[in-house]
Amino acid sequence: MQWQTEDLRICFVGDSFVAGVGDETALGWAGRLLARSAQAGRPVTGYNLGIRRDTSTDIRARLREEVERRRPAAAELRLVFSFGVNDATATDGGRRVPAETSRANLIHCLDVAGAAPVLFVGPAPVDDADHNHRILLLNNDFREICEDRGCTFVDVFTALENHDVWRQQVRDSDGAHPRSAGYAALFELVAPAWDDWLRG
Repeated sequence: MQWQTEDLRICFVGDSFVAGVGDETALGWAGRLLARSAQAGRPVTGYNLGIRRDTSTDIRARLREEVERRRPAAAELRLVFSFGVNDATATDGGRRVPAETSRANLIHCLDVAGAAPVLFVGPAPVDDADHNHRILLLNNDFREICEDRGCTFVDVFTALENHDVWRQQVRDSDGAHPRSAGYAALFELVAPAWDDWLRG
């Protein structure tokens, strides 16, 4: 496996799934990706900027400051985004973030990223059919935007929706977050795209 050799910093920006909530090993999928690279002889400096309950609107509000604080003067910065589950959460008035606002927020985040390479990990399914329907629609919207902007998009929803370990662990937990084995399954879905993205 051939890696780039320059100093590389990567910000993982998103919600509780980025933070790895529920993983008893405290690695989540982001930590596993960083460990994978280090074990392959390509260590990077990773910043986990996942905040529980954050929507795309919350992320939009904090993104520029978060990124600028970590943008190195003499090193490459890349961004990994993952959000959407909280946007699609039902409220009395509809949903926490309207779909059109979610789309606009992603576009804004990509604008803030500028020339920095972006990897977007799509939102994961939860233990609620109606919520999952809204997540799937948003997943498809996000994929289209990323493809239009030339960003790498990883669809984890499709595989995890029928993944026995993921579904069981989410159901046995809080209805949204898995434990370690579930995060390992998500990591396995992202890892091939991650490897290709780092080579680019």
